[in-house]
Amino acid sequence: MSSQPDPRILLRLLALLHPYRVRLMLAALTLLVASGSVLLLGQGLRLVIDQGFMASDSASLNRALMLMLAVVAVLAAASALRYYLVTWIGERLAADLRRQVFDHLLTLEPGFFESAVRSDHGAGEITSRLTADTSVLQSLFGSSVSMALRNAVMLIGAVALMLITQPWLSALVLLGIPATLLPILWFGRRVRRLSRSSQDRVAELGRYAGEALGGIRTLQAFNHQAIDQQAYGQRVEDAFGTAIVRTRQRAWLTAVAMLAVFAAVGIMLWQGGQAVLAGTLSPGELSAFVFYAVLAAGAVATLAEVAGDVQRAAGAAERLLELLDTQPLIKAPASPTPLPSPLRGEIGLHTVSFCYPGRETPALDRLTLTIAAGERVALVGPSGAGKSTLLSMLLRFHDPDSGYLTLDGIDLARLDPHALRSQLGLVSQEPVLFSGSVADNLRYGQADAPYAALREAAGDANALGFIEALPQGFDTPLGPGGVQLSGGQRQRLAIARALLKNPRVLLLDEATSALDAESERLVQQALDTLMEGRTSLVIAHRLATVISADRLLVMDHGRLLAAGRHHELLTSSPLYRQLAELQFGELATPTTLQSQR
Repeated sequence: MSSQPDPRILLRLLALLHPYRVRLMLAALTLLVASGSVLLLGQGLRLVIDQGFMASDSASLNRALMLMLAVVAVLAAASALRYYLVTWIGERLAADLRRQVFDHLLTLEPGFFESAVRSDHGAGEITSRLTADTSVLQSLFGSSVSMALRNAVMLIGAVALMLITQPWLSALVLLGIPATLLPILWFGRRVRRLSRSSQDRVAELGRYAGEALGGIRTLQAFNHQAIDQQAYGQRVEDAFGTAIVRTRQRAWLTAVAMLAVFAAVGIMLWQGGQAVLAGTLSPGELSAFVFYAVLAAGAVATLAEVAGDVQRAAGAAERLLELLDTQPLIKAPASPTPLPSPLRGEIGLHTVSFCYPGRETPALDRLTLTIAAGERVALVGPSGAGKSTLLSMLLRFHDPDSGYLTLDGIDLARLDPHALRSQLGLVSQEPVLFSGSVADNLRYGQADAPYAALREAAGDANALGFIEALPQGFDTPLGPGGVQLSGGQRQRLAIARALLKNPRVLLLDEATSALDAESERLVQQALDTLMEGRTSLVIAHRLATVISADRLLVMDHGRLLAAGRHHELLTSSPLYRQLAELQFGELATPTTLQSQR
């Protein structure tokens, strides 16, 4: 990726302003009125001095002052309206851009965020793009662009009026303007190189802080505070150092530009004073000329400063547009195949192989199996066997590197992922809850579910008792991630959420792992009933929870080693027998395992 973003990339953002073109035109009009009013003040100053003070004419002085007061009133009104309009446009652009980027991010597959080879796309770094980078662009379009246009208009007007007032004297000032281009080009390149680096370091701060705070329990349990404080402090200093280097370059850019222009103004004042003493230039004309020269000098200095803002904003725009330009790998085909109604729920895997990006060992290796409609299948095997990956493939969080998966005989790649996932209910090993109330979390898969349905699902998941004991029942806020609940309570809410969706296929990834013995027994009974007539895939390391499954699939290293009922696998599968013996400390038998339930 280029470390020197092209400022022309900002032109792509202009499309976001198209719906607000009326406000843009009104802002441009007020900008012209305000700039014109400032330029008229120079002529008012000339009249005050030549026709008022120098002529000792109080009537002319009063008229000139009243004229200047009227111009100032117009200037104030136009400036206030311009400020409101351009600030509104900047805020609107930032809001629209944040929403557009966020909406697009939700269309990207989980692999975009999880892949190790793309670790720079972590949630913290992306959050920084949504906040810090959009704020940079809001500042540019809501302030800097307006300043640049206003000063450009005043620069053109001031130069024109200087040439009309005194052409030969104008040359002294105009010589200072080209002199500012060299520092702008020189230091501007330095600022451009440093802008992206500075923004990346700020994003790294957000990523690191988010990771540390998200795992605060583990962090404190291992007394890792001092190490994280030191590591975060080092990142803060790195970001500070880069920002200071960039700021130093911008400071030099502004200082050199202003020095060059005002040096020319000083020379101009000396020459103009000589002309007044010689009688070839009136005091009022010199005053107006100085006024316009100062305007021109200030305009050039402001434009030099805005040039740095543009470079910084170009870096921010590049980072945001990089996200918008990322195309989802998992998306609906142009003409998706509709799911049959009613859906039977038959699942097929046909020589499926898949390897996570950045890894060499496949998570699934030429896996072929068929799961009948309504069948309850348990996936067993050691960690890393590919069980959770199989569920991810069914949800189309990933597509296979080779082979294909089917639902009721239809290739998943031919289905709309939204339609596919509407028929799947997932309870993951680590339940994820969101900020909001209990009801909000339960309705995650069915937004319009009535309270009666919430109560029924919560009852089936053995969650109704603790929900009703909460201060506001189903309307109790849970806080970020449901931090106010125990692990078992969060798991039961996740089960109730999946049950409320009423899916045709249930995917349970260690769904009862966080429950105590009594809750596990009650929830297992509910799940046994709810799995009747549904296709169910259950991942469980505790064999006692799945021995009643219609079929157990023994997996290891992404391959299917054996399949059958529990008592069959005890004799036919050495790996299954080893897992059973490790759990129960003796030769596993049907009676042994049944007694553990």
